[in-house]
Amino acid sequence: MIAAPLLEIAVLVLGMMILMIEAFAGKIDKRVLAYAAITGLAIVLLASFFVAPSPSPSHATDFWSFYTADRLAIFFKQFALLTTIFVLIMVIDYAPVVRSSFPDDTSQAGLGEFVALPLFTCAGLMYLVSAIDFVFIFVSLELVTVSFYVLVSFTRRNPTTLEAGTKYLVLSALSTAFLVYGIAWIFGATGQTNVYRLTAALANPGSDSRAALLGMVFVLVALGFKIAAVPFQIWVPDVYQGAPTPVTAYLSVGSKAAGFVVLIRVLQPFMNLPQTQRLIFVIALLTLIYGNLAALPQTNLKRLLAYSSIAHAGYLLIGVVCFDVRAITFYLVAYLLMTLLSFAVLTIVAQQTGEEISDFDGLATRSPFLAFAMLIGMVSLAGVPFTAGFIGKFFIFYAAIAQHQTILVIVGVLTVGCGFYYYLKVVRAMYWQSTTNSSKIPMNALSRLAISGLVIATIWLGVYPQPIFDALKR
Repeated sequence: MIAAPLLEIAVLVLGMMILMIEAFAGKIDKRVLAYAAITGLAIVLLASFFVAPSPSPSHATDFWSFYTADRLAIFFKQFALLTTIFVLIMVIDYAPVVRSSFPDDTSQAGLGEFVALPLFTCAGLMYLVSAIDFVFIFVSLELVTVSFYVLVSFTRRNPTTLEAGTKYLVLSALSTAFLVYGIAWIFGATGQTNVYRLTAALANPGSDSRAALLGMVFVLVALGFKIAAVPFQIWVPDVYQGAPTPVTAYLSVGSKAAGFVVLIRVLQPFMNLPQTQRLIFVIALLTLIYGNLAALPQTNLKRLLAYSSIAHAGYLLIGVVCFDVRAITFYLVAYLLMTLLSFAVLTIVAQQTGEEISDFDGLATRSPFLAFAMLIGMVSLAGVPFTAGFIGKFFIFYAAIAQHQTILVIVGVLTVGCGFYYYLKVVRAMYWQSTTNSSKIPMNALSRLAISGLVIATIWLGVYPQPIFDALKR
């Protein structure tokens, strides 16, 4: 068996090796580094199935008092590794855009760094899902965030990208301040930073539960920024549109998934308090309504997917209100498949035409394979039966019905109807709109294989979702 911390160490070492090779091997095609990183991550992903579980958090000491390798953590480590592999495949397709941002650099240095940074982000995400102490949560979160600071503004010659990077930097720094302030309040009220010991500390008559609750609210503000929940979502549309497309996909999937895992762990000691449930209920309701209604008039596909990300955060928050970890986990897996599928197609098509929905006009005649892949992505995001997105929404709504959250179910079902409208606008453009552009869209074999895998998995989990639940039980 393998010790869980070795996985993160392996990813960090891989990232440093990629940086060293990038620095000293100036004459190679830097896309080779992406293939090397994908291979390395695939080996770490395989090794993750042989991880030895950590001690029980309630009795852990020393290192294990702030790090856990429970089944949920191991599952989302694999989730982070798989997400990063697909993002790096997108990076290969996005390489011409990165190179054009460094026209005076004949060594393609920018591309090598663009490959290495997602590896450090992946290590941060893996640490984050194992963090059970507020101090370690903060450190892991900063490793992820600092990497994203650079990635979001990487193609710095583009003014839109610079704007996105600036907004992400300023607002993320603000959310970090809320996180630190909230941790200080919780520690001052309970004397604990370990999330598993907070329950007993809150039950202690000597602790100030109101001060701890205020600290939790500040922590929730910070995590609300990471998961793109209303009213902390203001950065999402501009950053998603301005960031390089693979980075947008990474933000949308990896950052959101880790944020929800941390949210589940942090909220667990506070869920018995009625104020917590009411607060999450209101945030979920606002996020559902805002995300879906704001997506309706969008004409830019990246911006539409940004508001879609907010809407899906609302559905996931329904699962948080009900505290159904299984439903949240399956929805996140479904969201990974359909979102990465959509961004993978967008990365390829946008370089030929653009990112507007109108740029997808007639895609079915130019590239039937990409059009079909985007069709599966869009109908799954909308929640059409026999797709992973439909099953994900079903489990979320089933949990809400079981918990008698009638208002959330009604609003959720109504907003799904909004989703059908704006997702199917893309399908309409691909299959019903004509175009004068008849040029074919080239695609490498690895991208075709990755997109095919995402399509198959999206349909397969829409028919047979049991493998995800079995994985959580192991």
